[in-house]
Amino acid sequence: MFHSYTVSFCQDCFGYPVSIFFIVVNEFCERFSYYGMRALLILYFSRFLGWDDNLSTAIYHTFVALCYLTPILGALIADSWLGKFKTIVSLSIVYTIGQAVTAVSSITDLTDFNHDGTPDNLSVHVALSMIGLGLIALGTGGIKPCVSAFGGDQFEEGQEKQRNRFFSIFYLAINAGSLLSTIITPILRVQQCGIHSEQACYPLAFGVPAALMAVSLIVFVVGSGMYKKFQPQGNVMAKVVKCIGFALKNRFRHRSKAFPKREHWLDWAREKYDERLISQIKMVTRVMFLYIPLPMFWALFDQQGSRWTLQATTMSGKFGLIEIQPDQMQTVNAILIVIMVPIMDAVVYPLIAKCGFNFTSLKKMTVGMFLASMAFVVAAIVQVEIDKTLPVFPKQNEVQVKVLNIGNGNMTVSFPGMEVIQPQMTQTNTFRTFGVDELTSINISSPGSPVTPVTYNFEQGHRHTLLVWAPNYYRVVKDGLNQKPEKGENGIRFINSFDESFNITMDKKVYVNVTSHNASEYQFFSSGIKRFEIHSTQPIPQICVNDFQSSRLEFGSAFTYVIRRQDTGCPELHVFEDISPNTVNMALQIPQYFLLTCGEVVFSITGLEFSYSQAPSNMKSVLQAGWLLTVAVGNIIVLIIAGAGQISEQWAEYILFAALLLVVCIIFAIMARFYTYINPAEIEAQFDNEDEKKNLEKMNIYSTMAPVSQTQM
Repeated sequence: MFHSYTVSFCQDCFGYPVSIFFIVVNEFCERFSYYGMRALLILYFSRFLGWDDNLSTAIYHTFVALCYLTPILGALIADSWLGKFKTIVSLSIVYTIGQAVTAVSSITDLTDFNHDGTPDNLSVHVALSMIGLGLIALGTGGIKPCVSAFGGDQFEEGQEKQRNRFFSIFYLAINAGSLLSTIITPILRVQQCGIHSEQACYPLAFGVPAALMAVSLIVFVVGSGMYKKFQPQGNVMAKVVKCIGFALKNRFRHRSKAFPKREHWLDWAREKYDERLISQIKMVTRVMFLYIPLPMFWALFDQQGSRWTLQATTMSGKFGLIEIQPDQMQTVNAILIVIMVPIMDAVVYPLIAKCGFNFTSLKKMTVGMFLASMAFVVAAIVQVEIDKTLPVFPKQNEVQVKVLNIGNGNMTVSFPGMEVIQPQMTQTNTFRTFGVDELTSINISSPGSPVTPVTYNFEQGHRHTLLVWAPNYYRVVKDGLNQKPEKGENGIRFINSFDESFNITMDKKVYVNVTSHNASEYQFFSSGIKRFEIHSTQPIPQICVNDFQSSRLEFGSAFTYVIRRQDTGCPELHVFEDISPNTVNMALQIPQYFLLTCGEVVFSITGLEFSYSQAPSNMKSVLQAGWLLTVAVGNIIVLIIAGAGQISEQWAEYILFAALLLVVCIIFAIMARFYTYINPAEIEAQFDNEDEKKNLEKMNIYSTMAPVSQTQM
């Protein structure tokens, strides 16, 4: 009795096979691993590897496209060779290795031989990250079509209700993993870590998803003894491809008018394939035809992790007492999904039905595409507001100059067509813009002193600071900032007005050997208050305060800190703003996320249900692969547009995507208007009845022939 109870408990728990709990936990950990890693990618490319926005976006969408192309390979391996269980285990090992390699690629100390906090050989990091991402794409894509189907295999006949609920729990596990990871990994990223020098902790942020993937693999393997495992039954996808290929070849071979036309082009496969298979493929191709416009939706949807994250970096993440990182804004989608799915199912759809409107699956998908298009219109409006707050930087044929007087008296600086009187320890309000041909001369003077001409070859397309501290003493410094500091960080540089050099340590970053009356390079810091110390070659009196702190840094600003020595010998700090902080709040992105999430709910979930309902029982995996292929093609579309890089204004690119999807939405609505819904089960039942009749006829023939045969013998 004890033994039978134990077996029963292992096989069944609250009406569900115990094995599915291992599968759900496995999926939660795997999705945490994938989305946690993916949330970091665009900033890792642009901040750590130093790629520009277009290249970062292109590589990001190439990776996502690969993740949705490899499911075809995973389905082929599972159906034809290893079976679902062995495929999941094998590719999960590849997946885990890929996550680990990606984490290793983000370790600065791997090639930081001079311990200055920056990699000395970026190509090593690029190579490792590309290898890691390639393995991840193979792993996550390869197991994608297998895990949910393997979970469905665990249920017995008569457990349809439990199986349907399992898929709801499975989808919830996906979103729970996505939500938690996109909150946690950006928090880990902004921590400081390192062996010789400390910087953004990408190794930890990538390492946690790698660890979760290892946990996912272990949990799945632990449940091995409880799974129902089926041997591979042959690849349906291969049969579909062969049948279509034969039909096309046969039709081409009989293209002359001597051969009568057939009702459907697939009917040309009758010479080799049975009527049931041909009919099933007809159902599949009708749905696949509707898939043609769908990639455009995914082209917009997957830009949450690229263009929208980059947009967030030019905004302020301050929500009251909370500060949000740009890559954490992606959690809005996961939160809204959890909220909107039950609202749509329990409130919106029933209300529409009560109003008597026939809101079919294809109509829902059309509305979803329209909502996604409107989301990008909102994104464009937000971008216009952001652009209004951005400083004006010099064009390629222009030069910008500002004057900073770090001396003890007033200075007069003459530019072509204007004269500036600059009091001591002040700077001009703005950078003054000159055409290259206009900046013919600059002169410095003060009362009772001769005029000193500034001789300097100003670099086109750059900002410059003219440091003056006496009538005949000046220095021109190229600023090195031609755009807002990236990713919402804040640039800080120091100017030394001492007579000797000094070093400054600020928030564990070191400004080395800032020479007298010269400026350091900018270094970049996250938001918050930063402390710094001055280490001068001439000792600073002990009575002096040498532990300074910055004002509270916001997002996307740049400052110049001038250090001068007072009469007492103590250092004194003067702060000048070079670039004002971001003022447009990230909260303005919430409407575009809301519209896109509503579009996802009525498009993506409905599309999967529609595909499942219109597919024959043995062709559902084929349509699943086709659906995932539309996601891959959508990312390739973004890759092409971002790779072209011909659109200089970001708001214009958003409008372009919105317009393209709107056109595709109209085309899809027309295609949907002519689609006739079918019931594959009824069609297959007709074939089953015909097969039974044929079998009965054969049995009747044999029963009448048997006595005659015996008599003749």
